[in-house]
Amino acid sequence: MNLLAVAAEPGAVSGSLSSYLIVSAILFLLGLATILTRRNVLYVLMGTELILNAANLNFVAFTRFGGYELDGQMMALVVVMLAAAEAAVALAIVLRIFHDFGSIDMTRTDSLRD
Repeated sequence: MNLLAVAAEPGAVSGSLSSYLIVSAILFLLGLATILTRRNVLYVLMGTELILNAANLNFVAFTRFGGYELDGQMMALVVVMLAAAEAAVALAIVLRIFHDFGSIDMTRTDSLRD
């Protein structure tokens, strides 16, 4: 049996809903662990992106296996646009923090300036 024949079978390559949810849970936990354990702002932003990607994977998986038409893909597209906007704003904040404090360590940004 060649690879094209396996790919043509429904559900052969795509897996099941539980496998998608397991991968999504792993992505979410990795993102959460990154946010909770790192002090660097860039790592926290990467953890946030991992959590958003886990949500995207859930949207697409439930659309594929739940019989919803394109609602999940549209929500995933909205989350991708939200993540792009969040990355742009967060990069501006990180650059400002570096300019003011000389570091992007989150623990050093607890003081207010005049």
